[in-house]
Amino acid sequence: MSARRAYTDLELVALLKQGDASAMTELYERYWDKLLAVALNRLEHLEEAEECVQDVFLKLWKLRDKLELKYTLATYLAAAVRYRVYDLLAGQYYKQKHATGELTEAESGLSDELSADAQLLEKELLEQIEASVRQLPEKCRIVYRMSREQGLTNKQIAEELNISEKAVEAHMSRAFKGIRNNLAVAVPIAVLLLGT
Repeated sequence: MSARRAYTDLELVALLKQGDASAMTELYERYWDKLLAVALNRLEHLEEAEECVQDVFLKLWKLRDKLELKYTLATYLAAAVRYRVYDLLAGQYYKQKHATGELTEAESGLSDELSADAQLLEKELLEQIEASVRQLPEKCRIVYRMSREQGLTNKQIAEELNISEKAVEAHMSRAFKGIRNNLAVAVPIAVLLLGT
């Protein structure tokens, strides 16, 4: 068992910024499967999805000293994987069009424009999620933040708040429902485009 297993995401990020390789290893083990699922949702081949997630972790390590999280680490990593998947798919599309001679001059500049649009939509979506979290009832909001921002398990949250794990699950379910409902009303197009 990793010595860093009990650390929260925020603690691991602080260690990561100091160049702690064991913190990076723990984050890798904690998020690899989840991020691979995100990548596989859009990419057809396992190898492509694995390479995509590997690229995101490599970039995380390279930029560790500049890492500033406005949202949770889980949100940041999922968004990074979606950006990388989008770049891969756009690259494949334009490479195929270029190879067949179907790429017009207008389309050649479209990839950069679409990438900028996707980043703007992602930013707006993250801001809407944060606004939705702030609207949750206090206990629900606390449980959600402990889970998503601190990376605590349901058991750890239950122990810290002196409530049952079932209560934690109920609060999380209510939080997800509230966030989903707000997003469905506020940014349906962004949700659709970003596949969240």
